Amino acid sequence: MKALDGVRILDFTHVQSGPTCTQLLAWFGADVIKVERPGVGDITRGQLQDIPKVDSLYFTMLNHNKRSITIDGRNPHGKAVLEALVKTCDVMVENFAPGALDRMGFTWAHIQSLNPRMILASIKGFGPGPYEDCKVYENVAQCAGGSASTTGFDDGPPLVTGAQIGDSGTGLHLALGIVTALYQRNTTGRGQKVDVAMQDGVLNLCRVKLRDQQRLSHGPLTEYPQYPAGKFGEAVPRAGNASGGGQPGWILKCKGWETDPNAYIYFIAQAPVWEAICDIIGRPEWKTDPDYAKPAARLPRLKAIFATIEQWTMTKTKFEAMDILNEYDIPCGPILSMKEIAEEQSLRATGTVVEVDHPTRGKYLSVGNPIKMSDHVSEVTRSPLLGEHTDEILRDVLRLDESRIAEIKASGALGGVSRAAAE
Repeated sequence: MKALDGVRILDFTHVQSGPTCTQLLAWFGADVIKVERPGVGDITRGQLQDIPKVDSLYFTMLNHNKRSITIDGRNPHGKAVLEALVKTCDVMVENFAPGALDRMGFTWAHIQSLNPRMILASIKGFGPGPYEDCKVYENVAQCAGGSASTTGFDDGPPLVTGAQIGDSGTGLHLALGIVTALYQRNTTGRGQKVDVAMQDGVLNLCRVKLRDQQRLSHGPLTEYPQYPAGKFGEAVPRAGNASGGGQPGWILKCKGWETDPNAYIYFIAQAPVWEAICDIIGRPEWKTDPDYAKPAARLPRLKAIFATIEQWTMTKTKFEAMDILNEYDIPCGPILSMKEIAEEQSLRATGTVVEVDHPTRGKYLSVGNPIKMSDHVSEVTRSPLLGEHTDEILRDVLRLDESRIAEIKASGALGGVSRAAAE
């Protein structure tokens, strides 16, 4: 039994934020029915294609474990199919531009009239306010949610992060909202709306910076690299590689850094292991030196301290340094490239990285379910071909007979269906 067996999701999502959410629910066993435009489908099927006329990795890695049906919602027969699906599904998930679902005729009032138990889950760029009608993508969300202004080095411009905290991060938030709404429905019997704004999701992940904004009014942020010589303005500055948790940390060069752009390690000079650090780097005198012995004394000298530690890390590969430092419980972590992550066998063993076989693409690597449960095993199955499950859904979900299916097909409501062999 899967954790979400019996839950059926009507997936109106596209690109990344919504598909991240519905894929996670599918990994937990929900039956996710992805609704796509005939002949076109999710726009990411054709974006960043590395193999001509084959679904892109952008699409396949966000749409595992789903079924695809193609429907033209502007066609009366197509709209009737959509309404029938609303009646039989538990959750509708969408990340259209503001107002698009209403223009399709699926207002919240209409959805409730079709299925009072339906949960309507939506992702938008902004919540109510001056920007709520704006279209938002990943980097816009990072900028509006406070991430970009606090990322990078103080003497450089704001930077976005490579982690998709605006899209995938918001999708994860929405998945929690959906599961919570399903749980509440067990008591109330009613559906409800679940909304997550991308700006809100990013801000939730940047909460430590909102914390620091308030601390700033009481004096300089002593754990930031600007302290003590730099200046603090009215807003939280960019902190380079400093730790958001207040533990002094920095990225340091390791052996081979001259030719390997990822020969680095993140090193945290945590107070409880300070004496071990001093011994390892060959500075035992620092353990009793009043300029270094206590955390407060070290704060104004962190740049020099990390420069000294770096002289030691540069004599070791990042993995050699890891082995030594971990013996003494010194917090550290190697800077892993995507190539190293793809080749890491422990991640394959846990299902964090999986190999998937696709009928037209062949084998490729993808992420698996990052959430592990003792009584649920997540399996990652390939993404659907465009419209691959149209007949199956009409027959098995909506219980339509062959004559009705033929009538709908003849109306053009389903468009052309891609039926590439799945073996």
